[in-house]
Amino acid sequence: MAKIVIIGGGISGLSLAYAILEREPLADVTVFEAEKRPGGKVWTDKVNGFLCESGVNGFLDNKPKTIELSLKLLLNPLRSSDAARQRYIFSDNILHRLPESPVSFFSSNLLSLYGRVRILYELIAPKGADDESLAEFAKRRLGKEAYEKLIDPMASGIYAGNPETLSLKSCFPRIYDIENKYGSLIRGMITLQKEAKRSGKAKVSAGPGGTLTSFYDGMGMVIDSLKKSLGERLMTGTRVIAVEKKNKGYALQLSGGSVVESEIVVIASPAYSASEMLKGFDKQLSSVVAEISYPAVSVVCFGYKKERISHKLNGFGFLIPYRERRKILGTLWDSSIFLNRAPEGYVLLRSMVGGARASELAMQDDSGLTDTVAEELKNIMDIKAQPDFVRIYRHEKAIPQYNIGHSNRLRTIAGILLKHRDLYLTGNAYRGISFNDCIENSYKLAENIIEKEGG
Repeated sequence: MAKIVIIGGGISGLSLAYAILEREPLADVTVFEAEKRPGGKVWTDKVNGFLCESGVNGFLDNKPKTIELSLKLLLNPLRSSDAARQRYIFSDNILHRLPESPVSFFSSNLLSLYGRVRILYELIAPKGADDESLAEFAKRRLGKEAYEKLIDPMASGIYAGNPETLSLKSCFPRIYDIENKYGSLIRGMITLQKEAKRSGKAKVSAGPGGTLTSFYDGMGMVIDSLKKSLGERLMTGTRVIAVEKKNKGYALQLSGGSVVESEIVVIASPAYSASEMLKGFDKQLSSVVAEISYPAVSVVCFGYKKERISHKLNGFGFLIPYRERRKILGTLWDSSIFLNRAPEGYVLLRSMVGGARASELAMQDDSGLTDTVAEELKNIMDIKAQPDFVRIYRHEKAIPQYNIGHSNRLRTIAGILLKHRDLYLTGNAYRGISFNDCIENSYKLAENIIEKEGG
Protein backbone atom coordinates (compact mmCIF):
# COMPACT_ATOMS: atom_id res chain seq x y z
CA MET A 1 0.00 0.00 0.00
CA ALA A 2 1.21 3.52 -0.79
CA LYS A 3 2.71 5.74 1.90
CA ILE A 4 0.16 7.86 3.79
CA VAL A 5 0.89 11.10 5.63
CA ILE A 6 -1.79 12.62 7.84
CA ILE A 7 -1.28 16.27 8.73
CA GLY A 8 -2.86 17.08 12.10
CA GLY A 9 -2.88 15.04 15.29
CA GLY A 10 -6.29 16.01 16.64
CA ILE A 11 -9.03 13.44 17.11
CA SER A 12 -9.68 13.36 13.34
CA GLY A 13 -6.09 12.66 12.36
CA LEU A 14 -5.42 10.19 15.17
CA SER A 15 -8.61 8.21 14.66
CA LEU A 16 -8.03 8.12 10.89
CA ALA A 17 -4.56 6.65 11.37
CA TYR A 18 -5.95 4.10 13.81
CA ALA A 19 -8.79 3.16 11.44
CA ILE A 20 -6.39 2.63 8.53
CA LEU A 21 -4.04 0.50 10.61
CA GLU A 22 -6.97 -1.49 11.97
CA ARG A 23 -7.72 -2.60 8.40
CA GLU A 24 -4.13 -2.62 7.13
CA PRO A 25 -1.74 -3.23 10.05
CA LEU A 26 1.33 -2.98 7.82
CA ALA A 27 0.31 0.31 6.20
CA ASP A 28 3.00 3.00 6.09
CA VAL A 29 1.20 5.76 8.03
CA THR A 30 2.74 8.85 9.62
CA VAL A 31 0.90 11.58 11.53
CA PHE A 32 2.49 15.02 11.83
CA GLU A 33 1.24 17.23 14.66
CA ALA A 34 2.50 20.82 14.92
CA GLU A 35 2.09 21.07 18.70
CA LYS A 36 4.06 19.10 21.26
CA ARG A 37 0.81 17.66 22.59
CA PRO A 38 -1.60 15.79 20.29
CA GLY A 39 -5.37 16.04 20.57
CA GLY A 40 -6.01 19.63 19.51
CA LYS A 41 -8.81 21.04 21.65
CA VAL A 42 -9.50 17.63 23.20
CA TRP A 43 -7.34 18.07 26.29
CA THR A 44 -8.00 17.05 29.87
CA ASP A 45 -6.07 19.04 32.47
CA LYS A 46 -5.77 17.57 35.98
CA VAL A 47 -4.86 20.21 38.57
CA ASN A 48 -5.15 20.09 42.37
CA GLY A 49 -7.72 17.30 42.22
CA PHE A 50 -9.88 19.10 39.65
CA LEU A 51 -10.39 17.59 36.21
CA CYS A 52 -10.85 20.35 33.62
CA GLU A 53 -11.73 19.86 29.99
CA SER A 54 -10.25 22.60 27.82
CA GLY A 55 -12.77 21.84 25.08
CA VAL A 56 -15.35 19.12 24.58
CA ASN A 57 -16.45 17.46 27.83
CA GLY A 58 -18.15 14.40 26.35
CA PHE A 59 -19.91 12.74 23.44
CA LEU A 60 -23.37 11.32 22.88
CA ASP A 61 -23.59 7.54 22.93
CA ASN A 62 -25.88 7.42 19.88
CA LYS A 63 -23.08 6.85 17.34
CA PRO A 64 -21.63 3.33 17.52
CA LYS A 65 -18.18 4.13 16.12
CA THR A 66 -17.10 6.19 19.13
CA ILE A 67 -18.16 3.52 21.61
CA GLU A 68 -16.57 0.81 19.46
CA LEU A 69 -13.29 2.74 19.28
CA SER A 70 -13.34 3.31 23.03
CA LEU A 71 -13.73 -0.40 23.72
CA LYS A 72 -10.96 -1.30 21.25
CA LEU A 73 -8.72 1.10 23.16
CA LEU A 74 -9.74 -0.71 26.39
CA LEU A 75 -11.50 2.37 27.74
CA ASN A 76 -14.66 2.15 29.81
CA PRO A 77 -17.23 4.80 28.82
CA LEU A 78 -18.70 6.78 31.72
CA ARG A 79 -22.32 7.85 31.38
CA SER A 80 -23.36 11.21 32.73
CA SER A 81 -25.44 11.34 35.89
CA ASP A 82 -29.23 11.26 35.88
CA ALA A 83 -29.12 14.86 37.08
CA ALA A 84 -27.47 15.87 33.79
CA ARG A 85 -30.82 15.44 32.04
CA GLN A 86 -31.99 18.56 33.85
CA ARG A 87 -30.92 21.53 31.77
CA TYR A 88 -31.66 25.19 32.29
CA ILE A 89 -32.14 28.37 30.29
CA PHE A 90 -31.47 31.72 31.94
CA SER A 91 -34.25 34.00 30.71
CA ASP A 92 -35.83 37.13 32.19
CA ASN A 93 -33.42 36.88 35.15
CA ILE A 94 -34.63 33.39 36.08
CA LEU A 95 -33.16 29.93 35.58
CA HIS A 96 -35.91 27.94 33.87
CA ARG A 97 -35.69 24.18 33.67
CA LEU A 98 -35.81 23.17 30.04
CA PRO A 99 -38.99 21.13 29.39
CA GLU A 100 -38.34 17.48 28.55
CA SER A 101 -41.79 16.54 27.20
CA PRO A 102 -44.71 18.20 25.35
CA VAL A 103 -46.74 18.25 28.56
CA SER A 104 -43.99 19.93 30.58
CA PHE A 105 -43.34 22.33 27.71
CA PHE A 106 -46.89 23.65 27.61
CA SER A 107 -46.99 23.95 31.40
CA SER A 108 -43.62 25.71 31.59
CA ASN A 109 -43.42 29.48 31.94
CA LEU A 110 -40.18 29.70 29.92
CA LEU A 111 -42.30 30.95 27.00
CA SER A 112 -45.36 33.15 27.28
CA LEU A 113 -48.76 31.61 26.59
CA TYR A 114 -48.69 33.16 23.12
CA GLY A 115 -45.18 31.77 22.51
CA ARG A 116 -46.31 28.27 23.44
CA VAL A 117 -49.47 28.42 21.31
CA ARG A 118 -47.53 29.93 18.39
CA ILE A 119 -45.54 26.72 18.11
CA LEU A 120 -48.69 24.89 17.00
CA TYR A 121 -48.61 27.02 13.83
CA GLU A 122 -45.57 24.93 12.94
CA LEU A 123 -47.99 22.34 11.54
CA ILE A 124 -48.90 24.66 8.66
CA ALA A 125 -45.89 26.96 8.45
CA PRO A 126 -44.66 27.53 4.87
CA LYS A 127 -41.44 26.07 3.56
CA GLY A 128 -38.40 28.33 3.51
CA ALA A 129 -35.33 28.72 1.30
CA ASP A 130 -33.13 25.71 0.63
CA ASP A 131 -30.19 27.10 2.59
CA GLU A 132 -31.59 29.42 5.22
CA SER A 133 -30.17 30.52 8.53
CA LEU A 134 -31.08 28.76 11.73
CA ALA A 135 -32.75 31.99 12.88
CA GLU A 136 -34.89 32.26 9.74
CA PHE A 137 -35.97 28.65 10.07
CA ALA A 138 -36.81 28.91 13.78
CA LYS A 139 -38.77 32.15 13.44
CA ARG A 140 -40.71 30.79 10.46
CA ARG A 141 -41.64 27.47 12.04
CA LEU A 142 -41.65 28.13 15.79
CA GLY A 143 -42.02 31.89 16.22
CA LYS A 144 -39.73 34.67 17.37
CA GLU A 145 -40.01 33.94 21.09
CA ALA A 146 -39.19 30.24 20.76
CA TYR A 147 -36.26 31.19 18.54
CA GLU A 148 -34.87 33.70 21.02
CA LYS A 149 -35.33 31.61 24.16
CA LEU A 150 -34.75 28.06 22.90
CA ILE A 151 -32.99 27.88 19.55
CA ASP A 152 -30.59 30.78 20.01
CA PRO A 153 -28.98 29.43 23.21
CA MET A 154 -28.79 25.95 21.64
CA ALA A 155 -26.74 27.40 18.76
CA SER A 156 -24.48 29.15 21.27
CA GLY A 157 -24.07 25.99 23.31
CA ILE A 158 -23.09 23.79 20.36
CA TYR A 159 -21.36 26.13 17.91
CA ALA A 160 -20.72 29.28 19.97
CA GLY A 161 -22.27 30.65 16.81
CA ASN A 162 -24.64 33.31 15.53
CA PRO A 163 -27.92 31.64 14.45
CA GLU A 164 -28.55 34.59 12.12
CA THR A 165 -25.70 33.29 9.93
CA LEU A 166 -25.48 29.56 10.77
CA SER A 167 -26.91 27.30 8.05
CA LEU A 168 -29.72 25.02 9.19
CA LYS A 169 -29.04 22.32 6.58
CA SER A 170 -25.33 22.18 7.43
CA CYS A 171 -25.57 22.49 11.23
CA PHE A 172 -28.71 20.42 11.83
CA PRO A 173 -29.22 18.22 8.76
CA ARG A 174 -31.67 15.91 10.52
CA ILE A 175 -34.08 18.79 11.24
CA TYR A 176 -33.68 19.99 7.66
CA ASP A 177 -34.46 16.50 6.34
CA ILE A 178 -37.54 16.07 8.55
CA GLU A 179 -39.03 19.33 7.36
CA ASN A 180 -38.33 18.48 3.71
CA LYS A 181 -39.82 14.99 3.98
CA TYR A 182 -42.85 15.66 6.16
CA GLY A 183 -43.49 19.38 5.70
CA SER A 184 -43.65 19.84 9.49
CA LEU A 185 -41.40 18.93 12.40
CA ILE A 186 -44.40 18.00 14.56
CA ARG A 187 -45.94 15.75 11.88
CA GLY A 188 -42.57 14.27 11.10
CA MET A 189 -41.82 13.43 14.73
CA ILE A 190 -45.26 11.87 15.24
CA THR A 191 -44.76 9.69 12.15
CA LEU A 192 -41.24 8.68 13.16
CA GLN A 193 -42.35 7.83 16.70
CA LYS A 194 -45.10 5.59 15.33
CA GLU A 195 -42.64 3.86 13.02
CA ALA A 196 -40.16 3.39 15.86
CA LYS A 197 -42.87 1.93 18.09
CA ARG A 198 -43.95 -0.55 15.41
CA SER A 199 -40.37 -1.65 14.77
CA GLY A 200 -39.42 -1.78 18.45
CA LYS A 201 -36.64 0.77 17.99
CA ALA A 202 -35.64 3.36 20.55
CA LYS A 203 -37.47 6.67 20.68
CA VAL A 204 -36.52 9.18 18.03
CA SER A 205 -35.98 12.90 18.33
CA ALA A 206 -35.32 15.82 16.03
CA GLY A 207 -32.13 16.49 17.98
CA PRO A 208 -29.05 14.29 18.20
CA GLY A 209 -30.42 12.17 21.09
CA GLY A 210 -28.32 9.82 23.19
CA THR A 211 -26.75 10.15 26.62
CA LEU A 212 -23.73 12.36 27.26
CA THR A 213 -20.75 10.10 27.86
CA SER A 214 -17.10 10.56 28.78
CA PHE A 215 -14.46 8.65 30.77
CA TYR A 216 -13.52 8.60 34.44
CA ASP A 217 -10.28 10.49 33.73
CA GLY A 218 -11.78 12.69 31.02
CA MET A 219 -11.86 12.91 27.24
CA GLY A 220 -8.08 13.07 27.07
CA MET A 221 -8.01 9.32 27.73
CA VAL A 222 -8.95 8.70 24.10
CA ILE A 223 -6.09 10.89 22.88
CA ASP A 224 -3.61 9.24 25.25
CA SER A 225 -4.69 5.78 24.13
CA LEU A 226 -4.49 6.63 20.43
CA LYS A 227 -1.06 8.17 20.98
CA LYS A 228 0.14 5.00 22.67
CA SER A 229 -1.35 2.82 19.92
CA LEU A 230 0.29 4.79 17.11
CA GLY A 231 3.68 4.94 18.80
CA GLU A 232 6.45 6.32 16.57
CA ARG A 233 4.00 6.83 13.71
CA LEU A 234 2.89 10.00 15.53
CA MET A 235 5.42 12.82 15.28
CA THR A 236 4.58 15.79 17.50
CA GLY A 237 6.22 19.20 17.31
CA THR A 238 6.43 18.80 13.53
CA ARG A 239 4.64 21.49 11.55
CA VAL A 240 3.92 21.13 7.85
CA ILE A 241 4.57 24.50 6.20
CA ALA A 242 3.50 23.74 2.63
CA VAL A 243 2.20 21.02 0.36
CA GLU A 244 3.64 20.67 -3.14
CA LYS A 245 3.05 18.34 -6.05
CA LYS A 246 5.94 15.90 -6.68
CA ASN A 247 5.77 13.35 -9.48
CA LYS A 248 2.70 11.18 -8.79
CA GLY A 249 2.60 12.15 -5.13
CA TYR A 250 3.31 15.09 -2.85
CA ALA A 251 6.22 16.78 -1.11
CA LEU A 252 5.65 18.26 2.34
CA GLN A 253 7.87 21.05 3.60
CA LEU A 254 8.40 20.73 7.35
CA SER A 255 9.15 23.45 9.86
CA GLY A 256 12.68 22.17 10.43
CA GLY A 257 13.56 22.62 6.77
CA SER A 258 13.30 18.98 5.73
CA VAL A 259 11.00 17.61 3.03
CA VAL A 260 8.92 14.43 3.24
CA GLU A 261 7.39 12.76 0.20
CA SER A 262 4.19 10.75 0.23
CA GLU A 263 1.81 9.27 -2.34
CA ILE A 264 -1.27 9.94 -0.18
CA VAL A 265 -1.78 13.09 1.92
CA VAL A 266 -4.67 13.79 4.29
CA ILE A 267 -4.92 17.26 5.80
CA ALA A 268 -6.75 16.86 9.11
CA SER A 269 -5.76 20.27 10.47
CA PRO A 270 -8.17 23.16 11.14
CA ALA A 271 -9.34 24.94 8.00
CA TYR A 272 -7.20 28.02 8.64
CA SER A 273 -4.08 25.86 8.90
CA ALA A 274 -5.03 23.85 5.82
CA SER A 275 -5.50 27.08 3.87
CA GLU A 276 -1.98 28.26 4.73
CA MET A 277 -0.42 24.95 3.66
CA LEU A 278 -2.25 25.02 0.33
CA LYS A 279 -1.55 28.64 -0.69
CA GLY A 280 1.28 27.77 -3.03
CA PHE A 281 -0.29 24.51 -4.17
CA ASP A 282 -3.81 25.54 -5.22
CA LYS A 283 -4.86 29.14 -4.61
CA GLN A 284 -8.54 28.45 -5.26
CA LEU A 285 -8.67 25.55 -2.80
CA SER A 286 -6.78 27.59 -0.21
CA SER A 287 -9.17 30.51 -0.67
CA VAL A 288 -12.34 28.44 -0.37
CA VAL A 289 -11.11 26.62 2.75
CA ALA A 290 -10.14 29.96 4.31
CA GLU A 291 -13.79 31.07 4.14
CA ILE A 292 -14.62 28.78 7.09
CA SER A 293 -14.49 31.08 10.10
CA TYR A 294 -13.64 30.33 13.74
CA PRO A 295 -14.73 32.64 16.60
CA ALA A 296 -12.77 32.93 19.81
CA VAL A 297 -14.00 31.09 22.92
CA SER A 298 -12.51 30.87 26.39
CA VAL A 299 -13.35 28.14 28.87
CA VAL A 300 -13.17 29.33 32.47
CA CYS A 301 -13.18 26.71 35.22
CA PHE A 302 -14.06 27.72 38.78
CA GLY A 303 -13.74 25.39 41.74
CA TYR A 304 -15.51 26.10 45.06
CA LYS A 305 -15.93 24.42 48.39
CA LYS A 306 -19.46 23.01 48.39
CA GLU A 307 -20.55 24.93 51.45
CA ARG A 308 -19.80 28.22 49.68
CA ILE A 309 -22.43 27.54 46.99
CA SER A 310 -26.03 27.95 48.12
CA HIS A 311 -27.50 27.34 44.67
CA LYS A 312 -28.55 23.76 43.97
CA LEU A 313 -26.35 22.11 41.34
CA ASN A 314 -28.67 19.24 40.52
CA GLY A 315 -28.41 19.49 36.75
CA PHE A 316 -26.30 19.90 33.63
CA GLY A 317 -26.00 23.67 33.83
CA PHE A 318 -27.50 26.54 31.88
CA LEU A 319 -27.31 28.39 28.57
CA ILE A 320 -28.17 32.04 28.01
CA PRO A 321 -30.12 33.54 25.10
CA TYR A 322 -28.37 36.42 23.36
CA ARG A 323 -31.34 38.68 24.11
CA GLU A 324 -30.32 38.65 27.80
CA ARG A 325 -27.10 40.51 26.90
CA ARG A 326 -24.99 38.62 29.42
CA LYS A 327 -21.22 38.28 29.13
CA ILE A 328 -21.04 34.48 29.21
CA LEU A 329 -22.66 31.92 26.90
CA GLY A 330 -23.51 29.59 29.75
CA THR A 331 -22.09 27.47 32.55
CA LEU A 332 -21.87 23.70 32.94
CA TRP A 333 -21.96 22.17 36.40
CA ASP A 334 -19.24 19.68 35.53
CA SER A 335 -18.97 18.01 38.92
CA SER A 336 -22.70 17.25 38.77
CA ILE A 337 -22.45 15.75 35.28
CA PHE A 338 -19.59 13.27 35.73
CA LEU A 339 -17.71 11.61 38.57
CA ASN A 340 -14.13 12.58 39.40
CA ARG A 341 -14.36 16.21 38.28
CA ALA A 342 -13.64 17.84 41.65
CA PRO A 343 -11.98 16.82 44.94
CA GLU A 344 -14.16 15.62 47.79
CA GLY A 345 -16.08 18.55 49.24
CA TYR A 346 -15.68 20.75 46.16
CA VAL A 347 -17.64 21.54 42.99
CA LEU A 348 -16.43 22.49 39.52
CA LEU A 349 -18.23 24.98 37.26
CA ARG A 350 -17.13 25.53 33.66
CA SER A 351 -18.22 28.71 31.88
CA MET A 352 -17.91 29.63 28.20
CA VAL A 353 -17.08 33.18 27.13
CA GLY A 354 -16.99 34.69 23.64
CA GLY A 355 -18.36 33.07 20.51
CA ALA A 356 -19.29 34.52 17.13
CA ARG A 357 -21.09 37.55 18.59
CA ALA A 358 -18.60 38.40 21.35
CA SER A 359 -15.17 37.04 20.45
CA GLU A 360 -13.50 40.05 22.03
CA LEU A 361 -14.71 38.96 25.48
CA ALA A 362 -12.91 35.65 25.08
CA MET A 363 -9.63 37.43 24.42
CA GLN A 364 -9.54 39.38 27.70
CA ASP A 365 -6.56 38.74 29.96
CA ASP A 366 -6.93 36.24 32.78
CA SER A 367 -7.95 38.88 35.30
CA GLY A 368 -10.63 40.23 32.97
CA LEU A 369 -12.04 36.78 32.25
CA THR A 370 -12.06 35.83 35.93
CA ASP A 371 -13.84 39.05 36.91
CA THR A 372 -16.35 38.69 34.06
CA VAL A 373 -17.32 35.13 34.97
CA ALA A 374 -17.40 35.84 38.71
CA GLU A 375 -19.74 38.80 38.19
CA GLU A 376 -22.06 36.81 35.91
CA LEU A 377 -22.25 33.86 38.32
CA LYS A 378 -22.99 36.28 41.13
CA ASN A 379 -25.92 37.75 39.20
CA ILE A 380 -27.25 34.46 37.81
CA MET A 381 -26.55 31.93 40.60
CA ASP A 382 -26.05 34.30 43.56
CA ILE A 383 -22.49 33.07 44.05
CA LYS A 384 -20.83 35.81 46.08
CA ALA A 385 -17.73 33.85 47.10
CA GLN A 386 -14.50 34.07 45.16
CA PRO A 387 -13.50 30.75 43.58
CA ASP A 388 -10.99 28.58 45.40
CA PHE A 389 -9.63 27.35 42.07
CA VAL A 390 -9.39 29.01 38.64
CA ARG A 391 -8.22 27.60 35.32
CA ILE A 392 -8.58 29.35 31.95
CA TYR A 393 -8.32 27.84 28.46
CA ARG A 394 -8.31 30.43 25.71
CA HIS A 395 -9.04 29.37 22.12
CA GLU A 396 -8.46 32.21 19.68
CA LYS A 397 -9.96 30.08 16.91
CA ALA A 398 -12.35 27.69 18.56
CA ILE A 399 -15.21 26.11 16.61
CA PRO A 400 -15.67 26.13 12.81
CA GLN A 401 -18.84 27.92 11.74
CA TYR A 402 -21.13 26.24 9.22
CA ASN A 403 -22.61 29.46 7.93
CA ILE A 404 -25.02 29.87 5.02
CA GLY A 405 -23.33 28.61 1.87
CA HIS A 406 -21.36 25.91 3.69
CA SER A 407 -22.87 23.08 1.62
CA ASN A 408 -21.96 24.88 -1.61
CA ARG A 409 -18.47 25.42 -0.25
CA LEU A 410 -18.10 21.69 0.38
CA ARG A 411 -19.18 20.93 -3.18
CA THR A 412 -16.60 23.37 -4.49
CA ILE A 413 -13.88 21.78 -2.36
CA ALA A 414 -14.87 18.29 -3.52
CA GLY A 415 -14.74 19.45 -7.16
CA ILE A 416 -11.26 20.93 -6.75
CA LEU A 417 -9.95 17.82 -5.00
CA LEU A 418 -10.93 15.73 -8.04
CA LYS A 419 -7.97 17.37 -9.77
CA HIS A 420 -5.57 16.25 -7.03
CA ARG A 421 -5.47 12.48 -6.75
CA ASP A 422 -4.93 11.10 -3.25
CA LEU A 423 -5.20 14.47 -1.51
CA TYR A 424 -7.94 14.62 1.14
CA LEU A 425 -9.31 17.14 3.62
CA THR A 426 -10.97 15.99 6.82
CA GLY A 427 -11.72 17.28 10.30
CA ASN A 428 -14.52 19.11 12.07
CA ALA A 429 -14.44 22.06 9.65
CA TYR A 430 -16.40 20.19 7.01
CA ARG A 431 -19.04 17.56 7.81
CA GLY A 432 -19.79 17.66 11.51
CA ILE A 433 -18.11 19.39 14.44
CA SER A 434 -18.76 16.82 17.17
CA PHE A 435 -16.34 14.25 18.57
CA ASN A 436 -18.64 11.57 17.16
CA ASP A 437 -18.66 13.17 13.71
CA CYS A 438 -14.86 13.29 13.59
CA ILE A 439 -14.50 9.60 14.42
CA GLU A 440 -17.28 8.47 12.09
CA ASN A 441 -15.85 10.51 9.23
CA SER A 442 -12.39 9.08 9.92
CA TYR A 443 -13.66 5.53 9.52
CA LYS A 444 -15.48 6.45 6.30
CA LEU A 445 -12.36 8.07 4.88
CA ALA A 446 -10.19 5.13 5.92
CA GLU A 447 -12.50 2.78 4.00
CA ASN A 448 -12.38 5.08 0.98
CA ILE A 449 -8.59 5.26 0.95
CA ILE A 450 -8.12 1.53 1.41
CA GLU A 451 -10.67 0.59 -1.24
CA LYS A 452 -9.19 3.08 -3.67
CA GLU A 453 -5.76 1.58 -3.10
CA GLY A 454 -7.13 -1.92 -3.55
CA GLY A 455 -6.46 -2.90 0.04
